Amino acid sequence: MPDKITIQVGANPIHIETGKLAKQADGAVTVQLGETIVIVAAVAATNAKPGQDFFPLTVDYREKAAAAGRFPGGYFKREGRPTEKEILTSRVIDRPIRPLFPKGWYNEVQVQSILLSADGENDPDVLSILGASAALTVSDIPWDGPIGALRVGRVNGTFVANPTHAQMEQSDLDLIYVGTAADHLMFEGAAKEISEADFLSALEFGHQMCQTMIAAQKELAARAGKSKRTITLNVVPDDILKEAKSLAGDRMVPALLIPKKLEREAAVKALTDEVALKLTEKFGEEKITEFLVKDAFYYLQKEAVRKLILDNGKRMDGRRFDEVRAISCETSVLPRAHGSALFSRGETQALALTTLGTTEDSQEFDSYTGGASEKQFILHYNFPNFSVGETGRISGPGRREIGHGALAERSLEPMIPLKDFPYAIRVTCEIMESNGSTSMASVCGGSLALMDAGVPLRKPVAGISVGICTEYNQQKQIGRYQLLTDILGWEDAFCDMDCKLAGTDKGLTGFQLDLKLSGLPHKHMVEAVERARVARLHVLEEMAKVLAESRKELSKYAPRILTLKINPEKIGALIGPGGKNIKKIVDESGCEINIEDDGTVMIYSTNEEGMKIARREVEKMTSEIEVGKTYRGRVVSIKEFGCFIEVFPGQDGLCHISELANFRVKQVEDIVKMGDDITVKCIGIDEKGRVRLSRRAAMEERDKEMAKKN
Repeated sequence: MPDKITIQVGANPIHIETGKLAKQADGAVTVQLGETIVIVAAVAATNAKPGQDFFPLTVDYREKAAAAGRFPGGYFKREGRPTEKEILTSRVIDRPIRPLFPKGWYNEVQVQSILLSADGENDPDVLSILGASAALTVSDIPWDGPIGALRVGRVNGTFVANPTHAQMEQSDLDLIYVGTAADHLMFEGAAKEISEADFLSALEFGHQMCQTMIAAQKELAARAGKSKRTITLNVVPDDILKEAKSLAGDRMVPALLIPKKLEREAAVKALTDEVALKLTEKFGEEKITEFLVKDAFYYLQKEAVRKLILDNGKRMDGRRFDEVRAISCETSVLPRAHGSALFSRGETQALALTTLGTTEDSQEFDSYTGGASEKQFILHYNFPNFSVGETGRISGPGRREIGHGALAERSLEPMIPLKDFPYAIRVTCEIMESNGSTSMASVCGGSLALMDAGVPLRKPVAGISVGICTEYNQQKQIGRYQLLTDILGWEDAFCDMDCKLAGTDKGLTGFQLDLKLSGLPHKHMVEAVERARVARLHVLEEMAKVLAESRKELSKYAPRILTLKINPEKIGALIGPGGKNIKKIVDESGCEINIEDDGTVMIYSTNEEGMKIARREVEKMTSEIEVGKTYRGRVVSIKEFGCFIEVFPGQDGLCHISELANFRVKQVEDIVKMGDDITVKCIGIDEKGRVRLSRRAAMEERDKEMAKKN
């Protein structure tokens, strides 16, 4: 039978229901906030695949156009490959639930979330995280939940739980927070230079809100949940692990202390191969599989790294725990890019390129859930195999690359005055070398490349990652621990946290927390945030030595922009039938021209002469006749009482016969003929908009000017 709970978080209640849909899944729930509804279903395989040597968790989120009462775009009118938003939402569901599965359990698990209804005000991403927790909690799948999840905004200085899109437009914080009953588990988002103290307060606010959600899920599981299944964990047998330790002896630590990454990896691999051969000789090929060796040496490396840090007070590259690796920066490294920068931090290196385009180059996308449907600033992150000295499949960007790019993008965007800088902006970050936190290197390199391009950043932005190495006591709480500033790749792999914090010298603009732990107490997060602040200021100082602020001039290869304001009623005349007029101007000038609904005309060109041509033609087509100004016009109609003169396309006025000359004119044709170009002055416009022109007044004005010169 269906069972339902209601949770009051924020202004509107959240409803979670199970037992109605997807009843053959191991666990399934629907989650509703307002009129936004998602279904989340979880299924785990009954057995691990033969030879499986990792935990195969797949999380997939999809949006259906029907949820918003719309047809999908495209020829086939059917949803296809996942969009960037769907990929990012899948990642944000995956990251908090993954560390809560049992270590050594390798049965395949799939968690799928589908948007069923979208009201355009409540975003389904946090509902999907909450739904994944509830589905796993009521299922028989082993999982150490439940967890709570919500979006935290701040409007007029007050934190808001699960704000609507309308409220988010007024918010200076966009925080997705996930917590357990005791600790922080995951967060990500962006802010407009929020202070560290306020950011920590936001985490505490989010954690408090999670407690109601966790209690409600436990109640639902008690009423409608299944008993957890019995599982078998894949672990290295004690006798083989003991022998591997004995064979490796005391050679692991010296190998780990080799400063250079590739040399260190080669030394560990040589030791692994040697020990694997001896294990095979002793226990036989049937027992000593590739998986067993891999698992055993992962354990040995992890144990050695953690002892090195906690017992010996050392890091693999010899740095202090609060020390940032050596930084070097260069700008204008590529001659044709509109802006470029090379940022290196130890063995992590990012090459960033900035490209400026017209607002027509902005990225448009379907938005079924509300919020923005266009991006004026885009950051793309690429991670080629050679950056880690490896070969592998070469394809389009994967989920990790899209996620890292999104983190760097939201970290930089708050500092770009998009409303006052009418360009589409694209930053591409190409990772040239990787050994820890390339996403934060992309923030630093991207900031320098934007300033190099002349994008008027409000302030430079830098990012840094802080890790933690922990040891649990008998009470299953963190006892000894050590924070690690600017973590290496292996410190990320063998330790417990990757906390990325980006911002200016004033406050935070982007953040993301990933844990291998089941949670991190708030007091440790306070220390990590302060450690990151100090390191970020150091990185900003190093960046400022190369480029402290945006260049005053754009690259000579970047398009220049001229902004004109016309009467919105003239837009149709400027465009012309079927776009005839605007196409003609574009062809003659070689410029790109964008026209906004409010009458703003933006002319983009890398050619000064082309810019002049485009401006002249736009003004000629859209200018309005003003009293007191002199114009050159063409006679388009002759009457007994005067002639009509077209001053601008579609705009003419009457030059009465008495205004044709400074003497009495008997016939209009004595002075002008059809098609003549003459100079006239506007001497009046009546209430009905009828224009009065005077050739006589223009002649008198000309004579006065000549007299002054003489």
